[in-house]
Amino acid sequence: MAVSLKEPQDGDLGEVSEINVTPFIDVILVLLIIFMVAAPLSTVDVAVDLPVSNAQPQPRPDKPVFLTVKQDLSLALGNDTVPREQLQAVLDQQTSHDREQRVFLRADGAVAYRELMEVMNKLRQAGYLKIALVGLEDTGQSAAQGAVKP
Repeated sequence: MAVSLKEPQDGDLGEVSEINVTPFIDVILVLLIIFMVAAPLSTVDVAVDLPVSNAQPQPRPDKPVFLTVKQDLSLALGNDTVPREQLQAVLDQQTSHDREQRVFLRADGAVAYRELMEVMNKLRQAGYLKIALVGLEDTGQSAAQGAVKP
Protein backbone atom coordinates (compact mmCIF):
# COMPACT_ATOMS: atom_id res chain seq x y z
CA MET A 1 0.00 0.00 0.00
CA ALA A 2 1.44 3.38 -0.97
CA VAL A 3 0.73 6.86 0.29
CA SER A 4 0.56 10.05 -1.76
CA LEU A 5 2.60 12.99 -0.49
CA LYS A 6 0.54 15.62 -2.32
CA GLU A 7 -1.29 18.37 -0.46
CA PRO A 8 -4.29 16.73 1.15
CA GLN A 9 -7.56 18.55 0.54
CA ASP A 10 -9.29 17.26 3.63
CA GLY A 11 -6.25 16.75 5.87
CA ASP A 12 -6.24 12.95 5.39
CA LEU A 13 -3.62 11.05 3.37
CA GLY A 14 -5.29 9.08 0.61
CA GLU A 15 -4.30 5.67 -0.72
CA VAL A 16 -2.61 5.38 -4.11
CA SER A 17 -3.56 2.43 -6.27
CA GLU A 18 -0.28 2.31 -8.25
CA ILE A 19 1.90 -0.80 -8.16
CA ASN A 20 5.26 -0.48 -6.46
CA VAL A 21 7.64 -2.30 -8.86
CA THR A 22 10.82 -2.01 -6.77
CA PRO A 23 10.36 -5.38 -4.95
CA PHE A 24 9.50 -7.02 -8.27
CA ILE A 25 12.75 -5.75 -9.83
CA ASP A 26 14.71 -6.97 -6.80
CA VAL A 27 13.27 -10.48 -7.16
CA ILE A 28 14.03 -10.55 -10.91
CA LEU A 29 17.65 -9.48 -10.30
CA VAL A 30 18.12 -12.20 -7.67
CA LEU A 31 16.71 -14.81 -10.09
CA LEU A 32 19.02 -13.54 -12.82
CA ILE A 33 22.04 -13.97 -10.55
CA ILE A 34 20.93 -17.49 -9.59
CA PHE A 35 20.58 -18.52 -13.25
CA MET A 36 23.93 -16.94 -14.16
CA VAL A 37 25.64 -18.96 -11.44
CA ALA A 38 23.77 -22.21 -12.14
CA ALA A 39 24.14 -22.26 -15.95
CA PRO A 40 27.89 -23.07 -16.08
CA LEU A 41 27.40 -25.87 -13.56
CA SER A 42 25.13 -27.79 -15.94
CA THR A 43 27.81 -28.35 -18.60
CA VAL A 44 30.12 -31.34 -19.07
CA ASP A 45 33.63 -30.62 -17.82
CA VAL A 46 35.65 -33.69 -18.81
CA ALA A 47 38.95 -32.45 -20.23
CA VAL A 48 39.47 -33.95 -23.68
CA ASP A 49 41.46 -32.80 -26.72
CA LEU A 50 38.86 -32.98 -29.53
CA PRO A 51 39.87 -33.23 -33.19
CA VAL A 52 38.69 -30.53 -35.62
CA SER A 53 35.76 -31.11 -37.99
CA ASN A 54 34.52 -28.99 -40.89
CA ALA A 55 30.99 -30.48 -40.89
CA GLN A 56 27.98 -28.23 -40.38
CA PRO A 57 27.03 -28.02 -36.67
CA GLN A 58 23.75 -29.79 -35.86
CA PRO A 59 21.22 -28.57 -33.28
CA ARG A 60 21.64 -30.04 -29.80
CA PRO A 61 18.80 -31.61 -27.83
CA ASP A 62 17.74 -30.18 -24.47
CA LYS A 63 19.53 -32.84 -22.41
CA PRO A 64 22.27 -34.42 -24.56
CA VAL A 65 23.95 -37.67 -23.48
CA PHE A 66 27.74 -37.29 -23.81
CA LEU A 67 29.93 -40.40 -23.78
CA THR A 68 33.62 -39.49 -23.64
CA VAL A 69 36.60 -41.71 -24.45
CA LYS A 70 39.49 -40.18 -22.51
CA GLN A 71 43.16 -40.34 -23.45
CA ASP A 72 43.71 -43.23 -21.00
CA LEU A 73 40.85 -45.11 -22.81
CA SER A 74 38.49 -44.86 -19.83
CA LEU A 75 34.86 -43.92 -20.49
CA ALA A 76 32.89 -41.07 -18.95
CA LEU A 77 29.15 -40.55 -19.24
CA GLY A 78 28.60 -36.86 -18.59
CA ASN A 79 31.11 -36.14 -15.82
CA ASP A 80 31.02 -39.62 -14.24
CA THR A 81 33.52 -42.36 -15.07
CA VAL A 82 31.82 -45.57 -16.26
CA PRO A 83 33.36 -49.05 -16.45
CA ARG A 84 33.00 -50.58 -19.92
CA GLU A 85 31.13 -53.58 -18.50
CA GLN A 86 28.43 -51.36 -16.99
CA LEU A 87 28.04 -49.03 -20.00
CA GLN A 88 24.68 -50.42 -21.13
CA ALA A 89 23.16 -50.34 -17.63
CA VAL A 90 24.28 -46.77 -16.95
CA LEU A 91 23.11 -45.59 -20.40
CA ASP A 92 19.72 -47.24 -19.88
CA GLN A 93 19.42 -45.54 -16.52
CA GLN A 94 20.37 -42.10 -17.90
CA THR A 95 18.13 -42.32 -20.97
CA SER A 96 15.23 -44.07 -19.16
CA HIS A 97 15.59 -47.04 -21.57
CA ASP A 98 15.01 -44.75 -24.58
CA ARG A 99 17.33 -46.37 -27.10
CA GLU A 100 16.18 -43.96 -29.82
CA GLN A 101 17.93 -41.12 -28.03
CA ARG A 102 21.10 -39.87 -29.71
CA VAL A 103 24.40 -40.49 -27.88
CA PHE A 104 27.09 -37.87 -28.48
CA LEU A 105 30.45 -39.63 -28.61
CA ARG A 106 33.52 -37.55 -27.84
CA ALA A 107 37.06 -38.90 -28.02
CA ASP A 108 40.44 -37.44 -27.25
CA GLY A 109 42.61 -36.81 -30.34
CA ALA A 110 45.17 -39.32 -29.03
CA VAL A 111 42.65 -42.20 -28.94
CA ALA A 112 43.29 -44.78 -31.66
CA TYR A 113 40.59 -45.42 -34.25
CA ARG A 114 40.41 -49.07 -33.14
CA GLU A 115 39.50 -48.02 -29.59
CA LEU A 116 36.83 -45.61 -30.83
CA MET A 117 35.29 -48.36 -32.97
CA GLU A 118 35.23 -50.72 -29.97
CA VAL A 119 33.22 -48.15 -28.01
CA MET A 120 30.87 -47.63 -30.97
CA ASN A 121 30.41 -51.43 -31.22
CA LYS A 122 29.56 -51.54 -27.48
CA LEU A 123 26.95 -48.83 -28.06
CA ARG A 124 25.46 -50.78 -30.97
CA GLN A 125 25.37 -53.98 -28.90
CA ALA A 126 23.58 -52.03 -26.16
CA GLY A 127 20.94 -51.02 -28.74
CA TYR A 128 21.97 -47.37 -29.15
CA LEU A 129 22.17 -46.94 -32.93
CA LYS A 130 21.96 -43.13 -33.07
CA ILE A 131 25.52 -42.04 -32.40
CA ALA A 132 26.83 -38.56 -33.14
CA LEU A 133 30.56 -37.87 -33.20
CA VAL A 134 31.58 -34.62 -31.52
CA GLY A 135 34.48 -32.50 -32.73
CA LEU A 136 35.67 -28.93 -32.64
CA GLU A 137 34.35 -26.59 -35.30
CA ASP A 138 36.93 -25.81 -38.00
CA THR A 139 37.47 -22.06 -37.99
CA GLY A 140 40.46 -22.13 -40.37
CA GLN A 141 42.95 -21.66 -37.54
CA SER A 142 43.94 -25.35 -37.46
CA ALA A 143 45.70 -25.06 -40.86
CA ALA A 144 47.60 -22.01 -39.65
CA GLN A 145 48.64 -23.80 -36.46
CA GLY A 146 49.77 -26.85 -38.45
CA ALA A 147 51.97 -24.65 -40.65
CA VAL A 148 53.67 -23.08 -37.63
CA LYS A 149 54.69 -26.39 -36.05
CA PRO A 150 58.06 -27.73 -37.32
